[in-house]
Amino acid sequence: MARSGIDYGGMMHRAMQGLIADVLERVAEHGLPGDHHFFITFDTRDEGVEMADWLRERYPEEMTIVIQHWFDNLTVDDEGFTVTLNFGNSPEPLRIPFDALRTFVDPSVEFGLRFETQEATEDEEDEDAEGEDGDDSPDGPPSGGGEVVQLDRWRK
Repeated sequence: MARSGIDYGGMMHRAMQGLIADVLERVAEHGLPGDHHFFITFDTRDEGVEMADWLRERYPEEMTIVIQHWFDNLTVDDEGFTVTLNFGNSPEPLRIPFDALRTFVDPSVEFGLRFETQEATEDEEDEDAEGEDGDDSPDGPPSGGGEVVQLDRWRK
């Protein structure tokens, strides 16, 4: 039976994708201001991801790119973005759909978003149903939504 009601998780997910699209469009037009730079992790298995075969072999499930010092041909559309990055003096174009995104972090201002995958959401629901986590607080992110990413792993 289908659930009726407001899909806050889906709405939040789309809003976060729109925010990232707006940020990337500004960077495409004006460049990166100040110390801003991005760590973007995405699922390389997503059907819309376009990347060189050797990169896909090296990163068969997930890849984190950095948009900072050298990037080229950054373009954004409704479905995702394309960018050319330098991998060992080899410029490689990438096409990354917004639906493939897992995290978006700008450490310069301690901003981060995490996109939950459907698999993770189902696992969390299973844990909640079994009572394994013991946390009944409603403070967690809505299903399909996002949460703030801990930035410690990206700090220098």
